[in-house]
Formats: sequence, structure tokens, C-alpha cells
Amino acid sequence: MTTENQQGRLYLVGIGPGDPELMTCKAVHVLEQTKVWVAPKAKENGNSSALQIAAGQVSLEEKTVLELRFPMKKVRLGREPDPEVAEGWRRAAEVVQAHLDQGLDVAFPTLGDPSLYSTAFYLLTTLQEKKPEVRVTIVPGITAMAACSARVCSPIGLGDDVVSIVPAAFDDDRLREILLKFDAIVMMKVFRKMERIVALLDELGLTDKAVLIERCGMNDQRIYTDIRETLGRDLHYFSTLLVRKKQIGTHAETQIA
Repeated sequence: MTTENQQGRLYLVGIGPGDPELMTCKAVHVLEQTKVWVAPKAKENGNSSALQIAAGQVSLEEKTVLELRFPMKKVRLGREPDPEVAEGWRRAAEVVQAHLDQGLDVAFPTLGDPSLYSTAFYLLTTLQEKKPEVRVTIVPGITAMAACSARVCSPIGLGDDVVSIVPAAFDDDRLREILLKFDAIVMMKVFRKMERIVALLDELGLTDKAVLIERCGMNDQRIYTDIRETLGRDLHYFSTLLVRKKQIGTHAETQIA
């Protein structure tokens, strides 16, 4: 708890891949203790997926909940962000800082883990540009790739595997190079890119070594062991593609849930 005249603390809280039961005890505890939540959403008139998941474990009663828009546009490190994206970060940072200045702690629930392609660090960096001394605690969360690996009973990395984790929104040749070079590949944010990805995997002879998990762990979860079946479908944002070149044998008792 903060004391009078003391700045509040920002908590970047990883809430896991979508199933509220996969939130960690630490995440639940922090969210229970923090009265102000700032939750990201992609559309002005939309809802925050992170907030909906967190609310599956923590009551929103007596909470101040602010849903702020973070536009979903590409961010390329080393380049200036899209002005709309930068403005979203700036506005969110101002809202958070205003509460911190009042001595209030603020929780920012974020999908998966804060360290992996998360809006959370853009918010933190924007805050630190104005106030480098901002107090922050990061609560790690279960990643989508970990949950997907568990669902299909297949490891991400094993033995001498070299693993690559990529946002599949690449518009250049790096994805081809990665698929050729690495033993196992996790592709995130593939929901609008499957036509191009399937064509590339077909070309490289890797289509049969790929599996796509949509809305992992949720009631309407779908697992595509034949990823060609995804073509023409309107996939959900929560879609992750796993490609594993090396096989580790057949296990008769293994089931895909």
C-alpha cells in the first residue's frame, strides 16, 4: 500500500492466454489488492479482452476500471510509431500517471506475459520518458505458446532444438529464413496471414509439421492439425501456429483436448 505523498506503483500483470484458470496466484493477488485498473482495448467502442479474462477470477466490485484504446497497428523498433499508436500510448500514460501522482497503485492487466509482444512495455516506456523514477512491478504470466503446447501435447523446445518466436505479420523474407533455419517455430498473430503462411509452408514442405490453435483453452477452442482448413476462415486474434520439424515418436496415450 502507498502512503500519503508517495507515488503509487504500476503493476504490469500478465493474465495468461485466455483461460481465467491459467492466471497465476500472484496475478490474482495483485489484481485483488489494486483498486485502479487500466485495461487495454483495440477499438474505441469495443471491450477489453484482458479485462474480461481478469474478471473471470477477480471481482470488479469497488474497482475503478478504465478501458483505454491502444490501436492495433504494426510497431517496428527503431522507427517512429504510427502517430495514432503513439497518441494512444501518450494518453494512457497520462491517465496512469495522474492516478500514480495521487498515491494510488494502478494495475494494467495484459494478455499472456508482459515481456512478449505486449502493450504493457510501450506504456511503461512512455511513462519513463516523462518520469524515469516511476515505480513498477512486473507480474509474469503464462504465454499463449505454453498453453498451446500443452493443448497439443507437444514440446516447444527439446534437446538441442533451436526455437524461434515470431510475429507472423512480417511483410518481408525473414519468415522464410526463420522457417529454414530453426528447428521449432512459434508464430503469433497469424489470424490474418494464413493464406500467405500456408503457401510458404507448402513450398518448404512443412505444412504437415504445423498445427494451429485458435482461442486456446476457451469453450470455443479449435485445433487445426490440417492447417489448410484455416484458409478462408475468419480466425480469432487468439490464434497461434506451432511448427516443429523434429518428431519425438508416437505416443498412443496422447490426446488432443
